[in-house]
Amino acid sequence: MTIPEPAGPDLAGVHAAWLPPEAFRAIGSRHTLVFGEGGLVGTVHDEVARACARYGGRVRRAEAGPYDLVLALTAGEPLPEAAAEVRPAEAVGDEGYVIARRDGVTVVLADGPAGLLYGLFHVVRLGERAFAGERRAEHHRPATRRRMLDHWDNVDVHPVMGQVERGYAGGSIFWRDGAPRGDLARVRAYARLLAACGVNAISVNNVNVHATEARLLTDRLGDVAAIADVLRPYGIRVHLSVSFASPVAVGGLPTADPLDEDVRKWWTGVTGRVYETIPDFGGYVVKADSEGQPGPFAYGRDHADGANLLAEALAPYDGVVHWRAFVYNHRQDWRDRSTDRARAAYDHFAPLDGRFRDNVILQVKHGPIDFQPREPVSPVIAAMPATRLAVELQVTQEYTGQQRHVCYLAPMWREVLGFRPWGPGGAAVADVIGGGDLVGVSNVGDDPYWTGHPLAQANLYAFGRLAWEPRLDPAAVLDEWIDLTFAPVANGDVERSRHTLHAVMDDSWRTYERYTAPLGVGFMVRPGHHYGPDVDGYEYTPWGTYHFADRDGVGVDRTRATGTGFTGQYPPPWSEVYESLAGCPDELLLFFHHVPYGHVLRSGSTVIQHIYDTHFAGAEQVIEARRRWEEAAGLFDPSLHARVKDLLDEQVRCAQEWRDQVNAYFFRKSGVPDAHGRRIP
Repeated sequence: MTIPEPAGPDLAGVHAAWLPPEAFRAIGSRHTLVFGEGGLVGTVHDEVARACARYGGRVRRAEAGPYDLVLALTAGEPLPEAAAEVRPAEAVGDEGYVIARRDGVTVVLADGPAGLLYGLFHVVRLGERAFAGERRAEHHRPATRRRMLDHWDNVDVHPVMGQVERGYAGGSIFWRDGAPRGDLARVRAYARLLAACGVNAISVNNVNVHATEARLLTDRLGDVAAIADVLRPYGIRVHLSVSFASPVAVGGLPTADPLDEDVRKWWTGVTGRVYETIPDFGGYVVKADSEGQPGPFAYGRDHADGANLLAEALAPYDGVVHWRAFVYNHRQDWRDRSTDRARAAYDHFAPLDGRFRDNVILQVKHGPIDFQPREPVSPVIAAMPATRLAVELQVTQEYTGQQRHVCYLAPMWREVLGFRPWGPGGAAVADVIGGGDLVGVSNVGDDPYWTGHPLAQANLYAFGRLAWEPRLDPAAVLDEWIDLTFAPVANGDVERSRHTLHAVMDDSWRTYERYTAPLGVGFMVRPGHHYGPDVDGYEYTPWGTYHFADRDGVGVDRTRATGTGFTGQYPPPWSEVYESLAGCPDELLLFFHHVPYGHVLRSGSTVIQHIYDTHFAGAEQVIEARRRWEEAAGLFDPSLHARVKDLLDEQVRCAQEWRDQVNAYFFRKSGVPDAHGRRIP
């Protein structure tokens, strides 16, 4: 197998992201043995061979040393001497690997070809450090079984949603004009990037399945197979979003009732044909009875009935169905304060715990609302011990600046994964999903920088790395991305480049939170496109009500005592912590409580003064980030620097608009002036 050079003429002008050729210099200048058989071992060999062709090293498939680097499968016999010396006593799993260095030889040893591929990219991350000194054997294996990206890509350009729903980096890299892109070299390059950070699964179409996407399951299946063929050499399995109503929409049946025998036979037949075409197909992703998508409710059935139907069809092939828990009433009466969108997922799914088949994976958004800059962790994660769960994160920045704002999301995700639903002595979210799935909504498009904003690449990289190891330090992950992406091609002082990027990115999520919606209320965005401030934009719509601001106070009462009862969905101690006005964390106060503007936070500030202070501070922090970036003009590629500078100009403008609109709104509601005398429009 020969893998075409991903930086060839067909990718001219496309940014290399965290795999510039220079990142392979340390490997490419040395003598390497690649030992083992299998398609992914061939990928490892070709990656090393390309680097050696560029930097003068040598790679072989048979032992005739000496070698600087040995990449070997444990199943090979006889095992190369250097590898035999570090062979682990126990298996490291299909995707795990051991890395060690002794007697001048760096060794990566894996039980399976995928582990060897991930071990190779570990060496790439280390660079010259992989070949310095001695290194005791380190065992690395992923914490999650599937590290998956959902692409909300439409095959046809949708009149409302466009090519990519909630996509902020151009069109789809998979589809164009209702068909697959003729040249899939960009997809191949994407597969390399994903393998390098640990992603091993992709859903290639929108969860809101439109007419053309529905046909991908039947007469358009060859289009999906073409993409799968390109992703396979990097260990990535294809999944497909399907409509629950497919038996009607594309199968010609009069019903999609999950208990109907003809419907069951239809799904069994079509799934068999999928696996005949794509033997390593991963499974289905389903959004049902949510925001207008069809589901089992139409037939008087529940979500377990619906999910189990598809799971039964997939089970003979070791396939899975990701059944999304994003289900709520999107036609509610804003005057009814007993209706609470935050409650919905728990109310729908917790009673069904234990009823789902083993190959159903309930895919739960990390928060109970919808990827806001600040939410509590979803109580569903702690409520379903007998159900396999996947936690869903939003890499694409729908509510966090839409890749026009710098917003490094790894610190938020690390907080979510480290949250302990049962208190300090209990398991963390990362433990609950251990061995399961972490899913992210992709932020990639056909923009030359992949993600629109060049710095938004860090979110995609961080998703993969945290899915592999949820306890990684976000700052250390950012260092990895910087060192791979910028250090090999730096135009000047590498340390200064690193300091600049940390100054701009480290606190950018909290900066975004400061100048947008305060204290956990969320959704103060313009309806529809969700960019920019509109404090009352969603307040009187059927989608939900989020802040209840009046002349006396602000916030949503979700307590058991006087509100919607949402706090009762959490196990102790959090049910008591969130119920208590005194104990509730400041950053979530208005998510759980309606309080007067003069309420004193645990920080010592009043709510109204906190709103003023954070919005002024957030806007100033963006100005400072822009200043730091401008000062570093000579350190980065000029076109990249210019793109980021233009986007920072927009972020400054938008942050000031947020500051002025939010502060003016609450000044007019409360009548309380800023204690520091700053101008409020």
